[in-house]
Amino acid sequence: MSELSDAVLIGLLEAAPDSIIGVGTDGRIALVNAQTVVLFGYTQAELLGQHIETLIPESSRPMHPMHRRDYLADPRPRPMGAGEPLAGRRKDGSEFPAEISLSTVDAGPRTLVIAAVRDVSERVRVEAKFRGLLEAAPDAIVGVSADGCITLVNAQTERLFGYRRDELMGQQIEMLVPEDVRAGHPQLRNRYFADLQPRPMGAGSPLRARRKDGSEFPAEVSLSALETEDGLIVSAAIRDVTERVEAQAQRLRLEAEAQRLAAVAERERLEAQLHQSRRLESLGQLAGGVAHDFNNLLAVMLNYTSFVAEQVQDAAGADTRGPWAQAAADLQQVLRAGNRATELTHQLLAFGRREVIRPRVLDLNGVIREVEQLLRRALGEHIQLHVELDEGMRPVLADPGQVEQVLMNLAVNARDAMPDGGTLSIHTTDHEVTTAADPLSRPAPPPGRYVRVRVADTGTGIPADVLDRVFEPFFTTKAAGEGTGLGLATVYGIVTQASGFVTINSAPGAGTAFVMLFPATNETPAVLDKPASPSVQQHGPATILLVEDEEALRDVTQRILTRNGYQVLTAGNGPEAIKVAEDFNDHIDLLLTDVIMPFLHGRELAERITASRPSVRVAYMSGYAQPFINGEGTLDPDTILITKPFTRAELLSHIVDALKHR
Repeated sequence: MSELSDAVLIGLLEAAPDSIIGVGTDGRIALVNAQTVVLFGYTQAELLGQHIETLIPESSRPMHPMHRRDYLADPRPRPMGAGEPLAGRRKDGSEFPAEISLSTVDAGPRTLVIAAVRDVSERVRVEAKFRGLLEAAPDAIVGVSADGCITLVNAQTERLFGYRRDELMGQQIEMLVPEDVRAGHPQLRNRYFADLQPRPMGAGSPLRARRKDGSEFPAEVSLSALETEDGLIVSAAIRDVTERVEAQAQRLRLEAEAQRLAAVAERERLEAQLHQSRRLESLGQLAGGVAHDFNNLLAVMLNYTSFVAEQVQDAAGADTRGPWAQAAADLQQVLRAGNRATELTHQLLAFGRREVIRPRVLDLNGVIREVEQLLRRALGEHIQLHVELDEGMRPVLADPGQVEQVLMNLAVNARDAMPDGGTLSIHTTDHEVTTAADPLSRPAPPPGRYVRVRVADTGTGIPADVLDRVFEPFFTTKAAGEGTGLGLATVYGIVTQASGFVTINSAPGAGTAFVMLFPATNETPAVLDKPASPSVQQHGPATILLVEDEEALRDVTQRILTRNGYQVLTAGNGPEAIKVAEDFNDHIDLLLTDVIMPFLHGRELAERITASRPSVRVAYMSGYAQPFINGEGTLDPDTILITKPFTRAELLSHIVDALKHR
């Protein structure tokens, strides 16, 4: 049995993965196993009887446990070199890090110290590599045990927090946490130890950390669990994100400043638009008032000139060799100039939104097709006209004649901007405005459905310093005598009178584009027809009460009516007209009255007259339609309005039309 036990012990000894060395009390080697021969490079015979110092480097002998007598005085089993390995020396003189486990064995008459020696070179290399990586890490690495004690720090931790390594080791991790959050920090730590999942913390909204000097900084922390010989620790990689936070704050400040500047720019733009709108409105009121007064004068001048022209023409026919033929030709020049002046006053009224309009439900594509050939002739052969119409567009409410005038004015303007040829494009489409800040028009249109008309040329463009003035009346960049400065002013007035919006985009050398938005309607478009030429037919005997405060115009109107067989009663104002109607015992067929008069306006006068004479028809004369525009910006359909200045033929045609419906 003793032999079997010795064999078993020898087998276990030889099978051990560690080097097993038995040392007597005199320090001599009494026992070695095969792994000792492999580890140290000595044969068994070379080792037995040698002093243990043979296997210990000289520099380590004073501290080596196998060399110290204190171990024999307290021969309890113990591991040594686990924290910081001891060293062993091979036969060839090379050294290696070693961990040694000591125990005593009572071997009959003698006591042996048994040393289990393990070569930990690989572990030391791994630990050295790990420590190198740890020390080279750009982030602070802090290892924390379950009880919150710091067990691991790297060099970056010292630099970041300002503590020395020995000041941190063994301390509570809360020393690196600001005081106001320390109370809740252990709970966070405990929750992490209960669920050891790697996680980043503070990536969205950075956490805060505290340095030795008390200063704080924003930090991102990445947590992970690490198994060590001392137990489980949590490794925290801590990164100072001050620069990033400051950069983000700076970006937010810059964005806020950009928004503020954008708001200021937008406010200044809106104020400039409001200023321009008010300036154009004031100019429109002035233009409308001037045009109204001029229309009265032109009506007198043109009609009296027509009377004289008729007489001179008769005299010229009777005496072909006398001076009358030249006089007749001169008077025709006067009439042509008067008609040209009439066109200018109509343009002024259109700009001032006081022109007489008769809006209809229109398909704008139809209006463009009707005027397309006329536009081609106006542009000339050196300019190409490209028309692209979006079929199935919504209808709009507008005066077709005025829409044609807008297109013609823009075409003529584009032609003058392309003296060497080019292209004029007209494009239509439906357009939806979803916010009050739509960029197409200035001022911006309210949300709603619109029809968009874009007229663009490839001409010379308009300098930026004059863009804000192009819609002003009489403003022109053309040479003297080449333009009146009313073309674009008329466009502006017509579009805005139709409750639309217009803007212009242009730059020198890049051409010019006008974009117009007309409010869409759900009504069905009417079929376009050409207005008939005024007829001068006589309706028959009738009595007309003529009311006009401008004496010269009243006289010439009375003369036209009287010469064409009408009985005419006259009055210079409303109260006088009421007195004439009261004193006249016969039938009055028609009240022909001016609109704007002292004491009593034409509409109120008509109400007073028709109250006592219900069968009287009413026709109005006015230089502009503003008094008759209703809340929707349209002319009442039953209103007969004769615009000033009128010719004899136009006056008589409207009179016949009014008397037809007696």
